Amino acid sequence: MSRKVLISGGTGLIGTRLAEMLIDAGYEVALLSREAHAERFRRFHWDPRHDDIDEHAIPYADYVINLAGASVSDGKWTDERKKEIIDSRLQGTNLLARTLARDNHRVQTFLSASAIGIYGDQGSTTVDENTPADPDDFLADVARQWEVAAQRVQMLGIRTVIIRIGIVLSADGGALPAIAKPTKLGAGAPLGSGKQYMSWVHIDDLCRLFIQAMEESEWRGVYNGVAPNPVTNREFTETLAEVLHRPLVLPKVPAFGLKLLMGEMSEIVLASQRVSADKVLQHGFQFEYPHLQEALEEIYEPEE
Repeated sequence: MSRKVLISGGTGLIGTRLAEMLIDAGYEVALLSREAHAERFRRFHWDPRHDDIDEHAIPYADYVINLAGASVSDGKWTDERKKEIIDSRLQGTNLLARTLARDNHRVQTFLSASAIGIYGDQGSTTVDENTPADPDDFLADVARQWEVAAQRVQMLGIRTVIIRIGIVLSADGGALPAIAKPTKLGAGAPLGSGKQYMSWVHIDDLCRLFIQAMEESEWRGVYNGVAPNPVTNREFTETLAEVLHRPLVLPKVPAFGLKLLMGEMSEIVLASQRVSADKVLQHGFQFEYPHLQEALEEIYEPEE
């Protein structure tokens, strides 16, 4: 039986690890990339900005995983940057949907990334997949438009799974190295009130979640890709300091200071999102790292 996976955004943090884990599980993997050079994986050229995709890319695949999108945490959110964040998600997803509408392929399943940013700032209220998108929040609007684009594939009759990704914990990139840097220097502190909730997930659990959702046909629609035990920013900072064997010496970093430093992007660390993982647990998914301490120890203990 052919088991070929095509990944857009495959050179990013999640895509790189997911591709490795798929290879280990016996899949063949190819990446959609604007860069032509092949390293470990076969590559098909695409350039969503110019509506261009290799005609052999989609016919190659049994499964398509759509992760492509510019990082929301690189640089201040200027109008130009915001446009790039939205366009990089919508152009790629729309191009995939249009290409999948042709009948020259055998793609059974389409998985697309989204983000828990869709919920906006919800304080200490627990939110689940049925909670509506925040109408007044930039990241929520990005995620909502991204999901609408992915649902166009569902309308083609292809099984579609959308995973709303939380704060991904990895030593190789994403939010964690930036959060850990002051703590490693002995200058760690909670951000803002410290009471805002952080819904996180270890990168390996997230990749295993994608693989299980890809393999099992009862997975359809939207799921939260978060561990079952969200923590407050204060708890996160204290646990991180403990795992890194560093003191916490500073008072809280005030919200106005972060807004000054980061502009609107401070929403990422100041918004409170207490996101439920019940739906994936009910589908039988088992987290290897359900608690923050064990997730951080897996990432950092090898350094000690």
